[in-house]
Amino acid sequence: MTQQFKSGSFTPDPARAGMGAMIGSQALIEAKLFLRHGEQQLLSLIIPLGLLIALSLTTLLPGEKPVFTVFPFTLAVAGMSAGFTGQAIAVAFDRRYGALKRIGASGVPAWTIIFGKVVAVLGVALVQTLILGSVALVLGWRMPLGGIVPTVLAMVLGVGTFTAIGLLLGGTLSSEVVLAVANTAWFVLLGAAAYFVLRGGGTVPGYSLAIPSVAFADALRQAFHGTIAWLNLLSLAVWAAVSSAAAIRLFRFS
Repeated sequence: MTQQFKSGSFTPDPARAGMGAMIGSQALIEAKLFLRHGEQQLLSLIIPLGLLIALSLTTLLPGEKPVFTVFPFTLAVAGMSAGFTGQAIAVAFDRRYGALKRIGASGVPAWTIIFGKVVAVLGVALVQTLILGSVALVLGWRMPLGGIVPTVLAMVLGVGTFTAIGLLLGGTLSSEVVLAVANTAWFVLLGAAAYFVLRGGGTVPGYSLAIPSVAFADALRQAFHGTIAWLNLLSLAVWAAVSSAAAIRLFRFS
């Protein structure tokens, strides 16, 4: 007769950590690495901060207070940079130098890395929002209380979308290709958002919402007025779903 013992009766009792613990640990280390990387801070904070101050204090844009138009645009640029460019390049070079391969050998599944990075970027986006928002307040920007929920929805979905796209790019292509494609795409997405959102003066054509940067920036612009931009969020949700599914399926550790 075989005697049965309860789990944990013997030590050591190795087992995979829970889902929350794995994602939390991955997110913490990813956030620390991101905040220590100077080049990523340049794209995700320094450039958006410079644009916010410069465009708000000049007469390049119409209106008495350009900061109301500039702030959602620069916040979207910051979130896009942290999620897309930062993660795409970081993941690609982690694969090149074998860092992700070692993580994979430890038994950490691909979805843990992907969702851990998404959580980390959301944490970084919170820091970006606090810094940029503080500067915008000094420049005269104000938001009604009704804009808090729409803004949170737009930020979470927008940052999550660009992180998924970045992970898809960085997890499937070589580091050299990613470096060229990610930087080029960043300028194209930035230009599209500037053209349709800044130049549009509050009217963004429907077809332009197929571009994720435009959908993100315009969703934040409307959110700051207390409106939930459902069509924009739908566009971002489609991008997020497709990119996440493709990243989980195609992601390579090396």
